[in-house]
Amino acid sequence: MIGLQQIGCYLPERRLSNYDRREEFGFEESFIEEKLGVRQIALKAEDEETSDLCVRAFEALVGKVPVDRSCVETAVVVTQNPDVNIPHTSAIVHGKLGLPESCACFDISLGCSGFVHALSVVTAFMKDNGFSTGLLFTADPYSKIIDPDDRTTSALFGDGATCTLLSDRPLYVAQCFTFGTIGKDHQQLTCVDGKLRMNGRAIFNFAARYVPKDVDTLLERAGLALEDIDLFVFHQGSKFIVDTLTKRLGLDPIKVVFDMRDYGNTVSSAVPMALAREMKQANRRRIVICGFGVGLAWSSALLERASLV
Repeated sequence: MIGLQQIGCYLPERRLSNYDRREEFGFEESFIEEKLGVRQIALKAEDEETSDLCVRAFEALVGKVPVDRSCVETAVVVTQNPDVNIPHTSAIVHGKLGLPESCACFDISLGCSGFVHALSVVTAFMKDNGFSTGLLFTADPYSKIIDPDDRTTSALFGDGATCTLLSDRPLYVAQCFTFGTIGKDHQQLTCVDGKLRMNGRAIFNFAARYVPKDVDTLLERAGLALEDIDLFVFHQGSKFIVDTLTKRLGLDPIKVVFDMRDYGNTVSSAVPMALAREMKQANRRRIVICGFGVGLAWSSALLERASLV
């Protein structure tokens, strides 16, 4: 049985306040608090690379649980903003961490739905190859491609990374997955000439339309109802979208995580970063996680505490 044992998170110390940019962007306080839900974004240092963020997340992981590097059998990095085009960032992370030569490394190029997609891929990869210890990294520093003058993106996206320990001693096990893509609308969130461009209204409409239906599909496949779920961890796209999904699904807000006020939307790291803060609570027996965004793609999964499996 392979599942999530622990998650390490890294957020750079540097912050950029949206309150300091209110006049520049024409933001009202109510917009910052209730729509964006982001008071400040986290920014990596100029000399920090994507692989460096991964290493810092690994260091945070080993601060929570011992990890024998010599036993790591696979290391996978989810990123769309790698160190360089060649080689894959996971190889660079492998070298910086001194992982075994027998360790399988590869990258997965996905954005906001990346963690959930990768959880399915890496779990299956480990099971198929008889592996017992793997590292799943997420690191997508959008500061590399953000136009600082673009109020749509520069006030929303922050830098961060996570490192999830997948092992045969799990705390949570993924029992079911759902996936989807609306590729014909991919241009609504894209990088053109090295700069991120986003149609915020289109992304909101996409999420509001497809995510509630996907959660219903996931629970139907799992034979569960909304009230059987102890916690919902949606992609932390903005406060407005998390609130909208909560209302459309008829969820008790106390069961829905919102955790991005002080660092922003960290793309593929958003779901695991929010999840990491909830895993230690024993009453979280069943958790639904859902990532959605770039692509336009989405993925949801049911996590069950290992004691229930």
